[in-house]
Amino acid sequence: MVLAVGTKAPDFTTKDDAGNTVSLSDFAGKVVVLYFYPKDDTPGCTKEAQSFRDNYSQYQDKEMVVLGVSRDDEASHKLFKEKYGLPFSLLADTDGTITKAYDADGGNYSKRVTYLIDADGKIAYVDENVKTDSHAQDILARMV
Repeated sequence: MVLAVGTKAPDFTTKDDAGNTVSLSDFAGKVVVLYFYPKDDTPGCTKEAQSFRDNYSQYQDKEMVVLGVSRDDEASHKLFKEKYGLPFSLLADTDGTITKAYDADGGNYSKRVTYLIDADGKIAYVDENVKTDSHAQDILARMV
């Protein structure tokens, strides 16, 4: 069962696609879209990432942070990001710590689920029924 709306989002620290250390607390005061996906460079995951890429300027206009999370490592994320020109960070969760904390664990991969975390660090919205090709627009529509 996914985390409930209104609960405090679990903090985490991990590495991103560039090898930088990233913590959720780094984004305190900002709205964060934390989306979990199964695997880099697979058809559905690519469509979902491209959806965020193609709508990224609208997220920036709203001063929202987009973070993708999967069980892939930093090197895989780097290649995926470069191949598709993704302008947001991809977070490595090779040991599944973040995936488990957010109840997105699918065994050796992350289940497809997205959390919208408000500026106070609380879960504001959860999407478990992701449509990969329109996901970024669907999340933006929730912000209106």
